[in-house]
Amino acid sequence: MPIRLPAHSARTRSLTALVPEVSRALTGNGTWLRPARSAVVILIDGLGMAQLRARVGHARFLSAAAGPHERARTAFPSTTATALTGLLTGAPAGRHGIVGYRVKVPGTRVLANQLRGWEDGALDSDWHRLPALTSTMGTAGVRAVVVSKPEYARTGFTRATTTGAEFVGVSGVEERVARAMEEARTPGTFVYLYVPELDSLGHRFGWESDRWTAMLERVDGALRGSVPDHAAQIGVIVTADHGMIDVPPAGHVLLTEGDGLLEDVVEVAGEPRMLHLYTAPARAAAVANAWRESEESRSWVFTRAEAIEEGLFGDVDPVVQDRIGDVLVAARSRVAYYDDRLTDKAAQRMVGQHGSLTLEETLVPLLRLGAFAP
Repeated sequence: MPIRLPAHSARTRSLTALVPEVSRALTGNGTWLRPARSAVVILIDGLGMAQLRARVGHARFLSAAAGPHERARTAFPSTTATALTGLLTGAPAGRHGIVGYRVKVPGTRVLANQLRGWEDGALDSDWHRLPALTSTMGTAGVRAVVVSKPEYARTGFTRATTTGAEFVGVSGVEERVARAMEEARTPGTFVYLYVPELDSLGHRFGWESDRWTAMLERVDGALRGSVPDHAAQIGVIVTADHGMIDVPPAGHVLLTEGDGLLEDVVEVAGEPRMLHLYTAPARAAAVANAWRESEESRSWVFTRAEAIEEGLFGDVDPVVQDRIGDVLVAARSRVAYYDDRLTDKAAQRMVGQHGSLTLEETLVPLLRLGAFAP
C-alpha cells in the first residue's frame, strides 16, 4: 500500500535553496530575490509556521511579513543538525550526510550525536561530507559572517557548517540582532544570524508555554527595532529549521525490556519523534511489519529502502546510505517514543518535540524583509 505523506504546496520553497539564492542576489543574479548590497539570513530555531500563526498577536512584526506564500519546507528529519547543514550546504541530507539527531556510525556500535559528536570523538573530521557555502563566498567577493552565541564558536558543528566565515559571539538576543545588522552595513557581506532561544524554551516548557511566548515577543521586538527598510539595500530573510509539537506525558510511548517492538532491534537512535532503528541482519522487514501492526495509526513506518525511494533524504550517496536506520518511525500524532531501558531519563522531561514529517514540524517561515521585501 502506498505511503501517504503530508502534501506541501508547489509554491513552497525548500530551505536548502535559500542560501544559494541569497548568494546569487548579492551579485545581482537572483531568480526570486531582488539584488541587495548585503544580506542577513536569520535562523530562529524552533519557530514553525504553525507556531507563528498561532501567536500572531505576540509577533506582530514577523506576522505582518508572513504572506500566504512566505514559507519553506525544511529538511527530513526536521531536526536542527540536519536542517542547518542543509541550509548551509544547499544540499539534502542524503548528500551532506547528517541524517538525523543521533545515528549509528556504520561498522560500529557507536551512536553519534550529530550536533556534539565532534567534541566527544564519535565523529571523524570528514563525517560532514560537503563544503559549507560560506567557504566559497570569498571567491565571489562576498564576506561571510556568523553571529551566534559565544559558546558555539569552537564547536565541531559550527566549524563544519560555516567554514571560511568570521565568527562573532554575542550573548543577548537584542544585541545579537543589532550586531548582525551592523555587520551587514559593510557592502558585499553575507551574515548568518542564529537565534536558539525559542527552541531551548520549547523543549523545556513547550511552545504553548508563557515562557516561549514571552521569548517570541522579545525576538519580534528585537527584529522590529533593527531590521532596515528597503532603502538601506540590505536584504533580510527570517526563517527556521523546524517547527514543534508539544507532547504531554500521556503521549510518551515507553519501549521496555521484552517489548515486542524491540525484537531484532540492535540499536535505537534518532530522536523521540523520528526513530532510526538498526536491526539484526536481514530482519528489517520483520521489524517494520511489527511496528506497522502496532503503530501505523499514529506513525509512519519505513524501511530504509522505502524512505530512499520516497525521496525523504533527497539523493542518497552510497557512503551515506548505511547511516540511515534499517527502519524509520516518524510520529504522525502527538506521541514521542523513548527507549526506557536507558538509565538517563532526561529526554523524557522534554515537552516540545520535532523531527517528523507533520506540517507543524516541517513548514517554516521564509519572510523577506529589507531589500528582499516582495
